[in-house]
Amino acid sequence: MTVVLVHGVPETSAVWDPLRAVLRRDDVRVLGLPGFGRPRPEGFTATKEEYVAWLTAELENLAGQDVDLVGHDWGGGLVVRLVSLRPDLVRSWVTDAAGLGHADFRWHDLARLWQTPSAGEQFFERRRGLPVEELALPYEGFGVPREHALAMAAEADEVMAGSILALYRSAVDVGREWSPAFAGVPVPGLVLVASEDPFLDGDVARAAAARAGAAVAALPGLGHWWLLQDPAAGAARLEEFWDGLAK
Repeated sequence: MTVVLVHGVPETSAVWDPLRAVLRRDDVRVLGLPGFGRPRPEGFTATKEEYVAWLTAELENLAGQDVDLVGHDWGGGLVVRLVSLRPDLVRSWVTDAAGLGHADFRWHDLARLWQTPSAGEQFFERRRGLPVEELALPYEGFGVPREHALAMAAEADEVMAGSILALYRSAVDVGREWSPAFAGVPVPGLVLVASEDPFLDGDVARAAAARAGAAVAALPGLGHWWLLQDPAAGAARLEEFWDGLAK
């Protein structure tokens, strides 16, 4: 068996390090989104469907293995789409972004800014050259421990900025586009709901979980970056879910 972890935006695969360190399993593989701490392949324009195709290819390369797929933020959104189209590629799935597969999904204010031509570019232009300590402050404000906030701020570069803009602009209507297929998923799923997440609506996530036939696990007192705030709590929810699959 293999656990496959998929990170979100604006992050790199390093965001999983604290949670991975406390998991009891050693069959863990972490994927890095193209453009986020790694180059984008030639011709890759960073749309949501290209990222889905990329994830599909990564899992096809693991054919014959029982994959437990876990996604956070946009990684969680890719999980939603992957199991809607290719549930045969996984044994189970977990997402904290189930809302991307519901017609009532609405983007947060920052996403809408990134989706706006010129305004999105200006957002990243204003950040260019600022001290890492200043760039880390918003992450800290959302509960990310300082050491991880500094690391996340330092990882941001122009390739990541361009990938963010392209991804979000391809996903203006993602909820309406992806919701029809995200229903009755035939493999076990778990939707994580962090009570203090300002970006992902818990009610919409629960509604999406119900349509998909997934279980729901609450993360009380934790925010969007629950995997950095309290990795032990996140690992406990995952392991409880996986343990139940064997029964």
